Amino acid sequence: MNRTLTVLILSGVVLSGCATVRDSRVNPFNWFGSSTPAPVNVDPEATGAANPLIPQRRASIIWGREREYAGRPVANIDELLIERRPGGAIIRVTGIADRAGPFDVRVIKDETLSDTDTLAYTLSALQSAGPRNVGPRARMVTAAVWLTDQELYGIREIRVAGRDNALATRR
Repeated sequence: MNRTLTVLILSGVVLSGCATVRDSRVNPFNWFGSSTPAPVNVDPEATGAANPLIPQRRASIIWGREREYAGRPVANIDELLIERRPGGAIIRVTGIADRAGPFDVRVIKDETLSDTDTLAYTLSALQSAGPRNVGPRARMVTAAVWLTDQELYGIREIRVAGRDNALATRR
């Protein structure tokens, strides 16, 4: 009993000393210290305007060159939602295409109809020669585009057009 009590007291005294070892140079975790921010020299001409984290696409024998988008406007625009988020907004558009199986759906800015207080877009998709007599859920497409607060500054109306109709929202 005395031996157990002595071992417990000695181990308590030794472990209480670990608090000072934690902050001392004896502890190998303290050898290099903590990290601090350091300035970086950035040469804008060397990096260019491109994001250095996104690799540049190279032309190759297999992939070839970038092709122009050949999508056509979808038939009807069903829903236009502007979802506010910190730093901007998401414009989400839902439409119904002519045929089943549309793919590669994009919200494309229409430069001819856009001006200083209006943003105009077209909902387009690549459409294969699928059946026309299927329900609207098989032909439904949704796409979104992110706009920053700077891009939305001064904008009063956002308009998205399809082939047969268009929806607009105003502030």
